[in-house]
Amino acid sequence: MVPINDDNPTRIRPLVTYALIGLNIAIFLYEVQLSPEALEQFFRQYGMVPYEFTLSLRSGDPSQIASQVATLFTSQFLHGGILHLAGNMLFLWVFGNNIEDQLGHFKFTIFYLACGALAALSQWFVAIDSTLPSVGASGAIAGVLGAYLLRFPKARVLTLIPLGFFLYPARIPAIFFLGFWFVQQALFGLASLQAEARMGMEGGIAYWAHAGGFIFGVILGPLLGLFSNQKS
Repeated sequence: MVPINDDNPTRIRPLVTYALIGLNIAIFLYEVQLSPEALEQFFRQYGMVPYEFTLSLRSGDPSQIASQVATLFTSQFLHGGILHLAGNMLFLWVFGNNIEDQLGHFKFTIFYLACGALAALSQWFVAIDSTLPSVGASGAIAGVLGAYLLRFPKARVLTLIPLGFFLYPARIPAIFFLGFWFVQQALFGLASLQAEARMGMEGGIAYWAHAGGFIFGVILGPLLGLFSNQKS
């Protein structure tokens, strides 16, 4: 299902949401001009590689640990392709403005980055020896979705639903749209763990980062004032 917009107006201009989208696009434009070898090195340097993160913790070296902790944040602005970027930015565009409206610019920035870092740690926790770089804004945006579901469960989301070769528009309550999204990520995450256990394969999509980011969004949103700025 593809969200197009919601019926949930905001009272402020979501400057941080706009800035995040612009920054992600700018970094992606930098990525596309790199050679394949340089791009791989770029991902390994600034993406979160679970195995490297694990090694840094085992080493106990503060400088190595600090370097790897930094990737929990830098990895949020890297994307593996145009569809990866477009999908993430669409969800941020539709849902991010309302959470920024509730939290305010500064708290929303903290919330977004914290959800992204905690989402990356969720993926690391289930795959501490994976050598695949974890990149993308999905974990941070999943936190936005979790907060949105908690704060605006009845808001209706204009959604394109694929039926065969056609996309049908429908207005779906957020509790169903985002609830379905979360269950889907959790089930895919379980399936990826089973596939890895049986076949020794590493998944290419960080489903546990999505699920973890969503849960941390539900937790952090109220702590940062998600309900203190009620709409009339």
